[in-house]
Amino acid sequence: MSARARATSARADRLTERLPDAGVDVLLVTDRINVRYVTGYTGSNGIALVGPDTREFVTDFRYVEQAAEEVDASFDRRRSSQHLIEGVEDGLPAGEFRLGFEAAHVSVSEHERLRELLPERIELVATTGVIEDLRAVKEPGELAAMRAAAELADESFAVLIAGGLIGRSERDLATRLEYEMRRRGAQRPSFDPIVAAGPHGALPHARPRDTQIRSGELVVIDWGAQLDDGYCSDSTRTVAAGPVNDAARDVYELVLEAQLAALEDVRVGASGREVDAVARSAIQAAGHGEHFGHGLGHGVGLEVHEAPRLSQRSDSVLIAGNVVTVEPGVYIPGEFGVRIEDLVVVTDDGCEILTAVSKALTVVD
Repeated sequence: MSARARATSARADRLTERLPDAGVDVLLVTDRINVRYVTGYTGSNGIALVGPDTREFVTDFRYVEQAAEEVDASFDRRRSSQHLIEGVEDGLPAGEFRLGFEAAHVSVSEHERLRELLPERIELVATTGVIEDLRAVKEPGELAAMRAAAELADESFAVLIAGGLIGRSERDLATRLEYEMRRRGAQRPSFDPIVAAGPHGALPHARPRDTQIRSGELVVIDWGAQLDDGYCSDSTRTVAAGPVNDAARDVYELVLEAQLAALEDVRVGASGREVDAVARSAIQAAGHGEHFGHGLGHGVGLEVHEAPRLSQRSDSVLIAGNVVTVEPGVYIPGEFGVRIEDLVVVTDDGCEILTAVSKALTVVD
C-alpha cells in the first residue's frame, strides 16, 4: 500500500472514531474537498459514506475510471446517476440508524430529496465541521506538500521582483506571477494573485488593474501556489516601487512589528483570539485600529481558507499540526495599504515559518 493510500485509509478510520461525538452512525460526505480528503478522489462529482462497517464511494459514469485509480481501496465503489444522492440508499446498512449530512454543504432542496429517497428507519442528522476539524491538523505528508508549495511560490515571487515594478501594470504583474508558478510546476495559483499599488492597496482584496505602477508607491502582492497534490500556500509582501515617503515607511514598520509579535505568540494552547489581539493591540496603540478591519489569519490546506481562524471572534485553540497565516495589515483609504503575511506551522515548541521571502521593506525600481 502506498503512503498516500495509507494516509487516506487512516483518515477514514479517524473520521469513524469521531462519529459518536457528532451523534451519528454513518456520515454522508458531499463536500468536494472533504470527499478528496477522505477517499483520495479528485473529480468533481463524487460522494462517500463512512461508518464503522460502511465505506462506500458513489460517482457517475463520467468518473468511474478515475475513481478506480484514485479512490482508496477500503471503499466499495458504486455507479449512480449524475444526481448522486439517488445512489445513497444502496450503500447504507440495514436497520435503524442516524445518517449525518454536512449541513454547510447540503442545500435545502437536496435535504428534502434525501428525505424523500430514504426510508423512515434512517434519521437524518445535521453535522458541522466533523471532517474540517480533522483537516485542521496536518499530517507529515501534508506538511511536506505545503512546504513545497511555499518554496515554489517564494521562487516565483523572487523572479517577478527581479523584473522590476515601475511602469508595469498590476494585471501584468499578477499574470506574470501566475505564469512563473505554473512554469515551476504549480497546478494553479491557490487564488487569483492580488497586486495593488498606491491607494488601490488600501483594498484588502483588490483586483489587479491595467493601471501602471508609479515611483513612490507601495505595492501589496498576495499570492500562493497549489501543487498537484492539492495543497496550497499563501503569503503577502508589500514592496516599494522606488523610494517611498516617511509615512509609508512608518506604517510598514508598524505592521512588521505587529506581525513579528503575533508570530511569537503562535504556539500550542494559544487561542485564535489571543494571537489576533497581540497584533491588533500594537496597531491600535499606534492609532491605526480602524485601519485593520480583518482577522489576523486563517487555516490553509486543501483550501486556502479553512480552520482554524485567528480573529477577534475565534473560538479556536491552536494545536500542533495546525497551519495558519499571520497577516496583519493597515489600509489607509486614498493613500496606501500594507500587509505582511507568512504561512506558519504550529509545532510542539512554537512555530515553523514556511515563507522564506525577506520581510525587510524591499525597494524595487
